[in-house]
Amino acid sequence: MTYQTLNPFNGKLVKSFDQITDAEFETKLATAQSCYETWRHKSYAERAVIIARAAVLMHEQADSLAHTMTLEMGKRISEARGEVEFSSRILAYYAKHAERFLAPVKLHPSVGEAHMESSPIGVIFGVEPWNFPYYQLARVAGPHLMAGNTMVVKHAGIVPQCAIAFEKILLDAGAPPGLYTNLLISHEQSDRVVNDERIKGVALTGSVAAGQIIAASAGRNLKVSSMELGGSDAFIVLDDADMDHTIKWAVWGRMYNCGQTCCAAKRFIVVESLAETFLARFRAALEALKPGDPMDEKTTLGPLSSEQALVDLLAQVDVAVKHGAKLLMGGKRFDRPGAFMQPTILTGIKPGNPAFRDEFFGPVVSFYVVKDEDEAVALANDSDFGLGGSVWTQDIARGRRIASRVDTGMMFINNIDWTDAGLPFGGIKNSGYGRELGDMGIQEFVNKKLVRYAVLEAPG
Repeated sequence: MTYQTLNPFNGKLVKSFDQITDAEFETKLATAQSCYETWRHKSYAERAVIIARAAVLMHEQADSLAHTMTLEMGKRISEARGEVEFSSRILAYYAKHAERFLAPVKLHPSVGEAHMESSPIGVIFGVEPWNFPYYQLARVAGPHLMAGNTMVVKHAGIVPQCAIAFEKILLDAGAPPGLYTNLLISHEQSDRVVNDERIKGVALTGSVAAGQIIAASAGRNLKVSSMELGGSDAFIVLDDADMDHTIKWAVWGRMYNCGQTCCAAKRFIVVESLAETFLARFRAALEALKPGDPMDEKTTLGPLSSEQALVDLLAQVDVAVKHGAKLLMGGKRFDRPGAFMQPTILTGIKPGNPAFRDEFFGPVVSFYVVKDEDEAVALANDSDFGLGGSVWTQDIARGRRIASRVDTGMMFINNIDWTDAGLPFGGIKNSGYGRELGDMGIQEFVNKKLVRYAVLEAPG
């Protein structure tokens, strides 16, 4: 496992980091466990002082944190700044609402009194990806630390400075040693974390393959886990869609973060009466995007996160074309330094084509034409993934009806805005299980204990 900042804009190595030794590994886990024994007994108000302060520090340092993100994984600077601000809001949200979310719930047994109470379970292991270097951390740290757990986290190898910066934010906010610990560890050490008896839960965001490995290991150890494993979200355009509104969201939905988003719009399913018009306008909008320095506010298309990500995506497109897909535009890298890929549109994708099942993690559009809404729903559901999706119609009742019929964890009507700390995030099928954010997000790693009092004669 290599931890290094390799600027995807120009391919230059900025800085490398050594993995921790086995002795450091043991010390960090022991410190996290020791911290838990104290932190679990802190009041919500005491915990909130630190988490709320971390939120303030993220907001105050948004420019420098965003700069580090753009340097490491190429996110356009305006999007990077927005991610930092959203991460700050997540921390503030849980500092404010955690006590209410985990308050005892009164039950109504036939005899006596009863309630459910929530308590932390211990040290949680987080495994997080590079595409949202702060948001992915905030959405696990905010709820699970406020719940009274402590965390050790293995972040992606290409964003080590972001990982270190997030840990420093919490330490600067007053977090005790061991509350939140960044681990620069190998894959072998990561396996040991899951197997370690001090670890009581595992939260992973990543690929299906990574999720299968980590979830299996957690399962063997009878540890609770949550898995967010990506998606291939449908963008369903019905015949009464507001085209101006829809096209703007189509571009944002596919190209935000250069298309490297789990819940990005990836499969565009358009009824035939609008297909030609939609495709022409969508293509023109994508062609207008120009590659450039992601540090420049005026840049409209940044690089992919790494050279390897670009190479892998180009290979996926080649496979799709070899299996019969038509390349309408793009499909190649830009002739310039850096990991820049042309916005790409694939049409004519048939069920036997690997592209019909695969997730394209980058600026690649899969475009489908259907006869009507029933065919649109059937195609949307013919997927191994089930993270999110959207439907575009001026008839809101129709939109709600379609949303209820699509098999995903999230559906959006006339928007794809998931950036709200109060909205639960997660999916079904190969997109994983469990939820993050909202009330549900803080419930994943707590013990729900029944307490009952009743005056009853023992059965005899």
